[in-house]
Parts: sequence; structure tokens; C-alpha cells
Amino acid sequence: MDLKSNEPFWLVKDGIMNSYPSLRENLECEILVVGSGITGSLIAHQCIKEGYNTIIVDKRELVNGSSSATTSMLQYEIDIPLYQLKELIGEEGAIASYEACAQAIRDLGEICSSIKSKAGYKLKDSLYYASRKKDVRWLEKEYKARKDAGFKLDWLSETEICDKYDIHLAYGGMLSVLGASVDAFMLAHELIAYNSKKGLKVFDKTELIKVQSKRGHELAEFETGYHIKAKKIIYCVGYESANMIPEKFVDLLSTFAIVSEVDYKLNQSYKDVLIWNTSDPYLYMRTTDDDRFLIGGEDEEFRNPEKRDKLLPVKAKKLRKEFLKIFKGKDFYTDFAWAGTFGSTKDGLPYIGEHKKFKNSYFVLGFGGNGITFSVTGMQMVATWLKNEKHPLTPYFAFGR
Repeated sequence: MDLKSNEPFWLVKDGIMNSYPSLRENLECEILVVGSGITGSLIAHQCIKEGYNTIIVDKRELVNGSSSATTSMLQYEIDIPLYQLKELIGEEGAIASYEACAQAIRDLGEICSSIKSKAGYKLKDSLYYASRKKDVRWLEKEYKARKDAGFKLDWLSETEICDKYDIHLAYGGMLSVLGASVDAFMLAHELIAYNSKKGLKVFDKTELIKVQSKRGHELAEFETGYHIKAKKIIYCVGYESANMIPEKFVDLLSTFAIVSEVDYKLNQSYKDVLIWNTSDPYLYMRTTDDDRFLIGGEDEEFRNPEKRDKLLPVKAKKLRKEFLKIFKGKDFYTDFAWAGTFGSTKDGLPYIGEHKKFKNSYFVLGFGGNGITFSVTGMQMVATWLKNEKHPLTPYFAFGR
């Protein structure tokens, strides 16, 4: 599956960070991680930390799937509002899911610090505003649900948003103190390089073609003609899981993003805040660590890469037009434009856990706008399961829920 169009900004900005060989020998390990994006790199990091003999493989160049196209906004807010999620899965599970995303932001900061990352992890506020008057009522309901659950946030009026952020067409919104951004493409590369020095074996251009369950292990066969014997396989294959799992469990969408030319003044005005709104589909905005401004949205149902790519020029113009409407008096000079694939689930939650069709295996699939934070939570869930212990979020993230 072609998960991105053009070359996303991060690929151009960071270039080829590291190169690894394809698999050219038969190997054995305790844990085989399939997929080298931000999810796979985090899972491998945890497995090495726990002392497991671990191998990570990818059919592409490393981190060249969806993680190269992500906008890397780290939020505890899930795509489904908390008050709605409580109705869908119950209060306990809903609050626990939101709290897990909040903790994941903090944990990712600690991981970045521990490996001396240069990926620009930065804590930020998060502004979620009503772009239509009719959205104010339910957004106020969401504000109360989060306050009641113990999250720290403030309500800003239309005037306060305009005065503080110079945002027009905002009719009120919530300002949370917990958000962050990072260059996920760089971070994934850093995690893999860090752990390769600690024993992680890494192979790219190595496509998995078949897995056979044997007594005491799984035999993974690759298009290079070689195999890996593993006690456990952890699939971190993101949206390509839709081609692996027989039942429909995720809707694939294409999202579009543009990045401005370097604009120090604009960057300084918004460098400490993530911005998103209640439009359908919603817009999301942040600055980058090299003084640019990013805006994304205009989501479409994913049909095929060719149709998606043909839409890119039109979508890029629409996103710039939205910027000019929101930030009156400011200009936006587009430098990069791309599209990426992401997934939407029925409850906004990821699928992390076992699947009956795959023995001795786990899936870690962090869908939606919280893919990275869900991946951090998945890292911790897998670590728990590998010790034969239970994790409280298991039933809420399970297949067949």
C-alpha cells in the first residue's frame, strides 16, 4: 500500500539518516518486530530495554511509511470527545484512555531525554476551538467532562482567542496545558540507531511473505529467501493491517498537509501551542522546529494513491485559503505539500492486542490523531503481556470489542 504522496517535509528535511542491510541469513530471536515506523521503533526500544533478543524488519527503507508523513501533534485528546466516549465504552474505560494518552506525552519526553534525541520534542499548550457557532454547546459539554475527570484546562471566549492568538472565526474553545510536538521521522531513526548499539538487529528492504506456526516458535519467511524463528511477533504495520486482517475494523482516510517557507515571526507567535478546530474534517496546525508553519486537514476517504495524489494541488490551495481566513492579515507561502494515510475507528481508539488469526503475536495499531501517543501506550502494554501480566486497557483496545 502506498501510504504517502510526494516526499513529505520530514523526509526532505532530515534526509537519509541511517542505512541498514536486507536480511541475508537465517536468524532466531525472542521478539520479531514487523514495521520500523514510530510504533515499531518504540516497541523495539522497550523490548531491548527489557532484555529481549529482538529483531526489527521493514519492507521499505526504514521509517518510510506513514511515520514519514505524520504531522506529529501529540495530544491527549482522542478523536472521539470524552463525553461521547463515556457513552460508547463506559466512564472508566473512557477516562483511562484519555489518561493513558496524557501520560504517553510525558513518557515520550522522558524517552527523548534518555536517548539524547535531537527530534525537537517540545511541550506545548493545545487549543481546541469551535469553528462554528453550533459547535459551542457540545464543546462546552466536553470541557465540563474533562474538568470533571481532572484534566487541567481553561475555557476561552471568542474575544480571548482572538486577543491571545489572533484567530478569527473562533467562537470559543478549550486551552489544555498538556500537548507536545516532535519530528517522529527523526525520533524513530534515533530510537533504532540507539538500540542497534545495544543489540537490536535491523533489516530494511525485507518483506514478510509468510508466517508458519511451529512448535515453540513462529517461522517468518521473507522475500529475500531467508527466515527468522521468533517466539513472539509484534506487528507494527499501521494502516497496512487492513490488508492482513479479514474483518473490517478501520476506515482508511487520506489527510493533506502543507508547510510554509521559513517565517520566524509567524513561528514565534505560535511556537508554544497546537491548534485544531471542530470543522468536519477538522483542521490542525502547529509550527516546526525550523521556523515553519504547518496546517493539515481536508481529509478524504482513501480510494487509491493515484486519485489521492491528483487531489493534492487542490487540497493545498484550500488549506492555504483556510489559513488566510483564520489568520487575517497574515500570509502563508507554501513550501511543501503532501498527503498521507491514516485510519479512523468506530470509537477513536487503537487496536492493540492479540488476534485469533495470528498465533503468538500482538498487533500495535495506533490509529487516528493519537497514533504516536497510542504507540507509547502500546509499548507499555506489550511489555506487560510479555511478562504474562494483565493490563487494564486490554479490553478497550482489543479486536472484536
